[in-house]
Amino acid sequence: MAHPSQLGFQDAASPLMEELLHFHDHALMIVILISTMVLYIIAAMVTAKLTDKLVLDSQEIEIIWTVLPAVILILIALPSIRILYLMDEINDPHLTIKAIGHQWYWSYEYTDYEDLGFDSYMIPTQDLTPGQFRLLEADHRMVIPVESPIRVLISAEDVLHSWAVPSLGVKVDAVPGRLNQATFIVSRPGVFFGQCSEICGANHSFMPIVVEAVPLEHFENWSSLMIEDA
Repeated sequence: MAHPSQLGFQDAASPLMEELLHFHDHALMIVILISTMVLYIIAAMVTAKLTDKLVLDSQEIEIIWTVLPAVILILIALPSIRILYLMDEINDPHLTIKAIGHQWYWSYEYTDYEDLGFDSYMIPTQDLTPGQFRLLEADHRMVIPVESPIRVLISAEDVLHSWAVPSLGVKVDAVPGRLNQATFIVSRPGVFFGQCSEICGANHSFMPIVVEAVPLEHFENWSSLMIEDA
């Protein structure tokens, strides 16, 4: 999860987020190179006492500054389009979960099970135990198995919400009357935090998302206990 004074992204917990981080670094290097070159040219033009007539009227320079930006845009666009298609790819998900946004909590339905669903509310500050995070802990976590394709169907009951977990590279709007979907694979066990990322009313800041990734055996035990308690 994020920590104070952090400048970069959270550590990736899914292959999709790793791809997004690589693309970010790739695009950032291109921006740094362009910015450095432009600043150098500006400094050179301001400080130079002589002017070369070839700079004022040169077909070669015009060809270069027309072709070079086009090549740079292609170098940025191709990886971007690849990741966009990867984000929409769905290959036989092992588990489907329906996440519904309410004012101001989330409810989850495991559609592959007959009676497995629950509401997830933020734990109030006064009820937190040592080690828990303020405004991020929920009384019920969305538990999923690691290294399994997960599909999340996302909707809302009242107003616009957004289901976002940064370390998984997932951010999908929850729209009333519409069903959006996201897919991801969690590559390691852990607890991953997110929050509603669409302003949805007075308590927008108080509807956290907690995803807990566990080994498959632990997930089966958890699902059995939840069904028995229901």
